[in-house]
Amino acid sequence: MAFAANAVEVRIGAAHFPPYTVRPEQGADTGLLPQLVEALNKAQGRFHFVLVPTSIPRRFRDFEQGRVDMAIFENPDWGWQGIKHVSVDMGLEDAEIFVTHRTAGRDQRYFDDLKGKRLALFSGYHYAFAGFNPDPRYLASTYDATLTYSHDSNLLMVQRDRADIALVTRSYLSDYLVRNPESVGQLLSSERIDQVYHHYALLRPQARISGEEFAALLDKLRANGELLRIFQPYQIQVIGPHDH
Repeated sequence: MAFAANAVEVRIGAAHFPPYTVRPEQGADTGLLPQLVEALNKAQGRFHFVLVPTSIPRRFRDFEQGRVDMAIFENPDWGWQGIKHVSVDMGLEDAEIFVTHRTAGRDQRYFDDLKGKRLALFSGYHYAFAGFNPDPRYLASTYDATLTYSHDSNLLMVQRDRADIALVTRSYLSDYLVRNPESVGQLLSSERIDQVYHHYALLRPQARISGEEFAALLDKLRANGELLRIFQPYQIQVIGPHDH
């Protein structure tokens, strides 16, 4: 990838959030973030974007200490309230949905009430149904939740009736069903949405790229079809930024 020798390096934090970012600390990230970074670098030569592996809990500290310039596919409500940042609306939407084992007589009404159902959740995530409280003890005691670090495990628990409902993003489920076609007839996904992910990029106020500059780059990728090419296969909506 050729870029200007004097290009400004912009470091994007990569925390495991599949299918956006997949185990970045292992070095072979197969997620959507590396594809986006490649498209950003191809589209211009002024900035050179690089990925810096971090983790879900560590990403706040890395951001505050300047180890990364930018956190991406974020929501300002996910624990960023006390951290100075500039937010850029990415104009991308995904949704967290409920998934259960498809069995005779089970339909959309199954998702109406979570009481008495065993949930399989991803440790550290903020869920709307739980008031965005990610505390594992709270989730385990209030919702009979099993917390893991693998969406695949959670979906398998549901298929084996070890849990009643798993929560995953629509994008993750679509990727999972491509990888595991035998599960297509086994899983029933909800029309009920736990939360809509309207993705933001959060920039440090001291970053060497401004919010306006990054927004303009995203507009360029929206206009030339790159955003659709990357995100549409995962049922992630490319909608354009909200009008504020």
